Amino acid sequence: LVIQHQSRGEILRWNFGRDIAMANTYTQLRIHIIWVVKGRENMIPKDHREAVEKYITTCFQERKHRVLAIYCMPDHVHVFIGWHPAQSISELVGEVKTATTKFIKKQSWMRYNFSWQVGFAAFSYAKSQTDVVVKYVLNQAEHHKKRTFREEYLDMLQRFEVDYKEEYLFEFYD
Repeated sequence: LVIQHQSRGEILRWNFGRDIAMANTYTQLRIHIIWVVKGRENMIPKDHREAVEKYITTCFQERKHRVLAIYCMPDHVHVFIGWHPAQSISELVGEVKTATTKFIKKQSWMRYNFSWQVGFAAFSYAKSQTDVVVKYVLNQAEHHKKRTFREEYLDMLQRFEVDYKEEYLFEFYD
């Protein structure tokens, strides 16, 4: 995309999907992303959780996003990132889910057909909330001893005032 600045005659070039540096563009964006295993199956075993987290972290880092916290439950994932705005969140999550699906399917411990459910949730936070969100993400195992994923997810949608339709939510089996 090439745009000529009207008053100064400058030509600005954007190469979407490529590594570009734009002068005077500075951001501090923190996003909490959640996605789930298709059918809410417990497909991420505890003894392989860290390998999956490391792979997901690498996927985000390769796309210039900073992982602040990650925790893979057996049936869903929480990732809190410093988001680089050169890529849309939808594109980012789609790429990470695709790459992670391929990674998990190649593992010797995966005996079943693995895939993620369609969709994701993403919530933005201020820098001042970083410590609280990092602790929240890293404490998922303990957190889910007290609350179901459904309770957690619906609470987040309501707290963030997200309009949603019940029929388009993740599949819940609790």
